[in-house]
Amino acid sequence: MQEIELKFLVPESRLKGLMRQAKVKSSQVTQLAAHYYDTPDQQLAQAGIGLRIRKEGDTWVQTIKAGGDGIAARLEHNAVLDNEQVQAMLDNNELIPDLTIYEDTSVAAALVDFKLKKLAKTLTRLYVTDVERTTRLLTESNEDETDNCIEMAYDQGEIIHGTDDSLRKAIQEIEFELVSGDLDFLFTTAKTWCKRYKLCLSTVTKAENGGLLINGQSHSPAVNANLSQLQIDKDSSAPAFIRAVVHNCLLQILPNSSAIVAGSIDDDHILQLRIGIDRLRTALKAFADFSDEINPEWLPILKQTATLLSDYYQLAYINAQIEPELQACGAPAVDWTTDIENIKITPINTLQANDFQITLLELIAFTMSDPSIEPQTDQLARDKLTKVLSKQYKKCIKTNKKADEVNDEINDNELVNDDINVSTDIADNDQSESELLNQLRDLRYISEFSTPLLSKKKAKKKTKRWLKKLTKAQKALEQLNDDNQYQQFYELKSKTNANALYGAGWFTAILTDDQSHIDARLAKFADSSTFW
Repeated sequence: MQEIELKFLVPESRLKGLMRQAKVKSSQVTQLAAHYYDTPDQQLAQAGIGLRIRKEGDTWVQTIKAGGDGIAARLEHNAVLDNEQVQAMLDNNELIPDLTIYEDTSVAAALVDFKLKKLAKTLTRLYVTDVERTTRLLTESNEDETDNCIEMAYDQGEIIHGTDDSLRKAIQEIEFELVSGDLDFLFTTAKTWCKRYKLCLSTVTKAENGGLLINGQSHSPAVNANLSQLQIDKDSSAPAFIRAVVHNCLLQILPNSSAIVAGSIDDDHILQLRIGIDRLRTALKAFADFSDEINPEWLPILKQTATLLSDYYQLAYINAQIEPELQACGAPAVDWTTDIENIKITPINTLQANDFQITLLELIAFTMSDPSIEPQTDQLARDKLTKVLSKQYKKCIKTNKKADEVNDEINDNELVNDDINVSTDIADNDQSESELLNQLRDLRYISEFSTPLLSKKKAKKKTKRWLKKLTKAQKALEQLNDDNQYQQFYELKSKTNANALYGAGWFTAILTDDQSHIDARLAKFADSSTFW
């Protein structure tokens, strides 16, 4: 069976109010004691599989979770066990899952890469959970006299290391699982609770938290874009295509967002979240007419979130990465700690904002909605993609040509010592290069999304070469943009800390050297023939 649920972290400031709604007369409180199993090297976890035996009230249940869409839906199989047999195994410290029950079930495909007999012999209990669960059913009657039903479950407790019970990790989360009825009811209900209690979406399962405890980690590593997870085929309709693209972006956004709202201040989580949001913004703009269900209010919220993340990331990166490099070259130390602390809106504040969390919920709902009911379902995505790519490519070429013309004007004015016009031209050049960077980045993402539908087998090498040239041009211009911003940070900092003059001069020298490298990358891109 497929389980569809949304999980949220609960902020301490809203916990009392939430508990008043969770613990009503009709709610039930259950103690859940679960034993989680895997191989010593966690092969199941690496395959996205969770396996447990849990006492639910007076009943022991063996559960396996696997696969799904990576966001809200997962395959789940539950088997009620014989209480006496379980108790006997517990008394002899021999409690172990029975894998033979999965041979003819819906989760068999998830275990196809494992030899079940061999796997059973290597399973070990890695950790246990001790959780108090408060459940409440939320229902709504439909016009057709059927009921929409959601189980709300608030879990509070801890995960305990399987061999060292002094190692523990607290759990405090709320889940909304669709029991029956329409998906719309699930998302509408989740949005209402999210607004009221400032809930934050989390994709981190108890199994994943257990794995982190075992490995001595606070958070999972940052998640990069993974285009191999883009599930489209040559005959995808336009509405199906944009849903698949948004889903692929969310697979990068949600895990990194989950880590940050859980307390991570890792630069990589912030960077990969921002990249994921940039990819999503590009898709929503470029493929806006692929679906009538795209909400125009998503884009400004995503843009604001990305901007706030970038503002924090730049200072954090300077402090953690650039400063050590400069000091290794003999630069005097510059302390950026106060600057970072003075940022009023931190990444966690940014992501806890209701409008961002609601937008994430609406995007998940969009990916799970049925594309076949849209008017454009008879339009193939590949028939529209060539036009989108050509339009974006022409923008890049035009802006690149404009930047070349401005560079020529700068050189001419420098020869005649026309300082006023040189300053104006430099400002125009910076604007053109910034515009070109954004356009190249958009073209790269659009191309990556489109390649599976447009790239022919015989032309795969050509496509790969073209994308490589585009990516090199984009990254070279991106490095120039970053160096320019870092130079400005050090220049501004030098007004209150003379030690920052070294960094300002360093980046000024780098910026002078960068231009020829960038010009070469852009020329190779402009001279290459497109793949579509």
